[in-house]
Amino acid sequence: MKREIDRRDVLKGAGAAALGVALPTRVFAQASSVSEAHRRILGVAKDRMEQYRPSLWRTDLVGVADFGLPSNLPRFHFADLDKGEVRSFLVAHGRGSDPDHEGVLKWFSNEPNSLATSRGAYITYEWYNGKYGTSIRLGGMDADNSNVLGRAIVLHPAWYANASVIEKWGKLGRSDGCFAMGEADFNEALWHLSGGRLIFADRLGIY
Repeated sequence: MKREIDRRDVLKGAGAAALGVALPTRVFAQASSVSEAHRRILGVAKDRMEQYRPSLWRTDLVGVADFGLPSNLPRFHFADLDKGEVRSFLVAHGRGSDPDHEGVLKWFSNEPNSLATSRGAYITYEWYNGKYGTSIRLGGMDADNSNVLGRAIVLHPAWYANASVIEKWGKLGRSDGCFAMGEADFNEALWHLSGGRLIFADRLGIY
């Protein structure tokens, strides 16, 4: 059964985590430019934000995870709808979605214990201290990701999502279905994507 989380949870978690989180000194992000790909990403972000607006607490920025791209490319896009800008980061997918570890998501799943990534719309909740340190709890907003809370699918930092892993292996490691970002990049999510904002994940294939 899903647990209700209100704004007080977000503020409480943010206050506690702020004591131990520093602003990033380096962020592995794709350079921002007004390109056709960025226009498409902003279009997806705006459309999905309007669709889910009644359930969101903040609508300035939307995370778009494009799992149509391989894990060695920056495919987690932070679409700033107020500024019309896009910044793109590395993100790992679940091992259940890529059992042969080829660096490419093969399928989505909402099933418990699948260790797979789920497609659909997510809302970001409060910060908390978990296995990988400060992490962001997520809620599923679609039938395709309705088990997110029960499966403990969250947004968290992980060493296997750092750019150095690509330099060595040509792809990122895999999560248990969570959105895993490199440690420095993850601080950007803490400051700009948490607190009732939207993440939309699908196989989009936007280059």
